[in-house]
Amino acid sequence: MNVTNVFPLIKAPDSWPVPVVATVAMACLAGLDLAGAVLAKEWAEHGSVRALVLGLGAFLVLFWVYASSLQYAELALVTMGWVVILQVGLVLIDRWRYGVELPPGKWVAIALVLVAQGYLVLAPGVPGTSTEQSPPGLVADRG
Repeated sequence: MNVTNVFPLIKAPDSWPVPVVATVAMACLAGLDLAGAVLAKEWAEHGSVRALVLGLGAFLVLFWVYASSLQYAELALVTMGWVVILQVGLVLIDRWRYGVELPPGKWVAIALVLVAQGYLVLAPGVPGTSTEQSPPGLVADRG
């Protein structure tokens, strides 16, 4: 039995452009990862079995959404966008839910890192390169 028969990949509507699908996937991945992280912290602090089970479920769904998103967008793009959104969410949750106070210098560092990551995600590719070609030596020649 094939696992894709049990858990088929999620399909986006054909009318959605790839950038929209990729952005929705990144937001979903960040939301699931954020939920799993908060549930893990709740389990670690309070020993809640409910938080453990819900967190495991969140990460299983995250893996399914991640695999599904790779039908539409590149691995690096989806992963970087997910991480950028996740980092913002984690910093905000630490600040508001857990009362973590950061000095101004760390806020500046966070802003610089987010700008750099945003550049990696949003900057156009290098002219003359193709993302469809594999680096030499990584894919066996089938010819």
